[in-house]
Formats: sequence, C-alpha cells, structure tokens
Amino acid sequence: LCCQCGVPIPPNPANMCVGCLRAQVDITEGIPKQGTVHFCKQCERYLQPPGTWIQCSLESRELLALCLKKLKASLSKVRLIDAGFIWTEPHSKRLKLKLTVQKEVINGAVLQQVFVVEYIVQSQMCEDCHRIEAKDFWKAVVQVRQKTLHKKTFYYLEQLILKHRLHQNTLRIKEIHDGLDFYYSSKQHAQKMVDFLQCTVPCRSKSSQRLISHDIHSNVYNYKSTFSVEIVPICKDNVVCLSPKLAQSLGNMSQICVCIRVTSTIHLIDPRTLQIAEIDGNTYWRHPFNSLFHPKQLEEFIIMDINRVHEKKKGAGAGARSNKHTLAEAWVRKTSELDTDHQFFCCTHLGHILNPGDLVLGFDLANCNLNDEFANKMNPHSIPDVVLIKKSYDRTKRQRRRNWKLKELQRDREAPDTDDERQYQDFLEDLEEDEAIRKNVNIYRNADIPVESDTDEDGPPRISLAEMLEDLHISQDATGGEGAEMLT
Repeated sequence: LCCQCGVPIPPNPANMCVGCLRAQVDITEGIPKQGTVHFCKQCERYLQPPGTWIQCSLESRELLALCLKKLKASLSKVRLIDAGFIWTEPHSKRLKLKLTVQKEVINGAVLQQVFVVEYIVQSQMCEDCHRIEAKDFWKAVVQVRQKTLHKKTFYYLEQLILKHRLHQNTLRIKEIHDGLDFYYSSKQHAQKMVDFLQCTVPCRSKSSQRLISHDIHSNVYNYKSTFSVEIVPICKDNVVCLSPKLAQSLGNMSQICVCIRVTSTIHLIDPRTLQIAEIDGNTYWRHPFNSLFHPKQLEEFIIMDINRVHEKKKGAGAGARSNKHTLAEAWVRKTSELDTDHQFFCCTHLGHILNPGDLVLGFDLANCNLNDEFANKMNPHSIPDVVLIKKSYDRTKRQRRRNWKLKELQRDREAPDTDDERQYQDFLEDLEEDEAIRKNVNIYRNADIPVESDTDEDGPPRISLAEMLEDLHISQDATGGEGAEMLT
C-alpha cells in the first residue's frame, strides 16, 4: 500500500504512488518556465548569445537547439528525454517547448515529468541591419568592369556566381554602365570574391583603402577597401588580330583568329588551319590585343558552295588542332547583294554544320577600314576577305521553342534597353550551341512551355531535358520552411 494515501500499488523503492510522489517532489524545480528570444525583423535571424545571428525557420531543429541552449545550465541536474514544439500562431510572438525530463528521487525511484517552457520573441535589430539603415554599411566594394560593347562574359560570370552562391554575403549589388559593383560588410568577403573572379575569368585586379576613422586611445583604424577588377575586353565570337610575337609563341598560328569561348582563359581558333590556343589573363595583359569588329557589324551571308578539306598540311612548329570543328573552303555571297554576282572565297572552321544554301553570320574584311595597329602592319594577302562566325537561325522560332530559363542576380538596375535584351538573347543562343559553357551553368526547366521532341535535326541546336534542373518552389506555411512569414 502507498505510505501516503493507502492505494494498492506495485512495489517501488519509495513506497508511494505516482500522484503522491509528484506531490512530494517537483523534479522541474529550478528550470525556468519562461524565457526570451531575440529576433531581427529585417533579416529574419535569431540571436545566439553572445553575438551570433543565425537563420532559423519555425519549428526547425536549429531553433529548437537555440532554445534548449538557454536552459542548458538548469537542465544539468535532470535527464532530458524528449523535446518538441507546441504549435503557436506564427504572429503571436510566442514559442512553446514541450520537454520530458527524468530524475532519480527518493530511495532510487526514477520520476518522469512533462512540462512546457514558453519563450517570448522580442524584436531587436542586428548590427548588419543597423548599418544598412544608417546608409554607411559597407566596408568593402568589388568593382567589376569590362570595357566592351557586348556583355556575354558578364552574363556567363553572373551564372557562375549564382551556381557557387558567391552572392550570399553581398549587402547590395549595383549595376552601372561598364559592369557591376558588389558591396560587402567585411574585407574578407570582398577578397574571397576577387579570388573567385581571378579563377573563373581572365582579369587583373588592384586594391586601395581609405581611412574613415581612427581611435587614438585604442589604436583602432576603420578603413573602406575598394577592389577594382578589369575583365579582358574580348568576348565570344570576336575576331581579333594578335601581335606577331604572340602568334609565333602560340605555334605560328595566323594573326587573324576567332574567339570561340571565354572561360578562365581566352580560347582562340585559326579559321584557316583549325589551330587552337588558350590565352590566360597574364599573357593577355603582357601582349594586349583588341577586337576588330563590334557584334553589331555582323553581316549575313549565304553559302553558295562548300568543300570540306580533310587533310591540311601542318606548318613548322604548329600547335594543337581542334577535333570539334571541320575545315572547309566556301564561296559565299552577302544576302544584301543577291542581285549581283559578287562572291567571296574563304576558309572556315564551321564545315561540320554548314551546307549550300545555309545562312551564316560573318565579318567582311575586304570592304572595311581596319583601325588596328597589328592589322595595319600585316601583308594584305594574309588578311582573309571574309571571316565566318556562326550559323544563322530564325531567332523568333528559337525563343518560342525555348523550354528552359536562367536565374538572375537581384541588383539595382539601370533602365534596361532593347540592346541589353538582344545581348541576353545572344548569350542564351550561345548556351544552346556550346556544351562546354553549358556545363558550368545551372539551367532550369520552364514549366510554362510544353516539352517538344529533341530529335529535330534541321532546326537550331537545343538543350536536352537531361541537362535541365527542376526549379524548386517552396510554399509558405506556418510550420517553417523557406519563406515562412514568421513574426513580421
């Protein structure tokens, strides 16, 4: 019998029933039943004392760990068995934790008890948000510039930044005429961005710092750092003229070359021999060269006749040749001069995709004034009449059939113009045509456009479904997860 109330019970070391034991002993004594949690409304982060702010969604493991840390000292005398959240209204500014604890009491009897701890969520602005509100929030800025009319390299760089999530630490991204400005709260984050840029695109950088304030008592200096990154002014599909010394060092290739790709190096191809070369940023700044034409000067030609050249004798000291291209000799005519008999003869690296009757975009070197220091010194017989760049397809049809999309950086934009849209469409077409660039970019399926068959041989190149990612949309709900509208 229970020694207190006389109720028959199974024997236990305390000789008491559970009710009497609980009345005699409270194992939760000394554990606070109320507490406070600090929450920043602007960035939606919680304060983890002493000074760390962490991102937690409602009813997540991270938030549970944060709440339990506040009880860590008082929970040392009991054994924690279970802990979980009790649902509360997302806007109630209350968090309720249901805890189950055990403790050894009279004569070795183990008592288990369940109780609730309530946390009041108090609003407190974090230091980062304070700086943003004060308009004096950035400590370092990375100014990325490229002095060229076409921004293909910038669009490629934007996708690399998104894929590697390098934009997470930025306070603000501002778009200006020649590039982008990335603002950071610390110099280390800016330095990390500069290191990333130097690994992914051919560029050069400079840094400077300006003294903002100086505390003479504690000898603390407050600086603002500026990193200037200049990307080489060469884009995909540019025709360039190399210096004789650089062309010789690259395996005696022709001075007139076509840029087929810009990644961490500039990839060049000689359209007359298929010889390829890669130029890194350091080599470029030692032997700089410019693009001979702007993309707006591309003209449309029609292929009258084409012969593929299977064997081409290598010159002395020649470098590697491209296996992905086919050398061909072609007779072409401008589509604007179809009523005349004027034809051009040229060598091209696009023999694998061109057939008689195809439309192709290229540059007319025979009827233009070349304002380039290296091109002006060349023998006129060494300069080709026409350089073909890429096959031309119906742009409207391509846009209509494009069942994929890319993500973009959130930035302060200038007013977009039609030229920006045209350049962006050029970049999307380059992704469809070049598999090597596509591997470094996250491509998402566009659910609004129906899926068509990938077996269209005559149409423009397309991206297969296997290369696309599903775009994840997480719905907002009260139980946490991304985007849950908690306490705002």
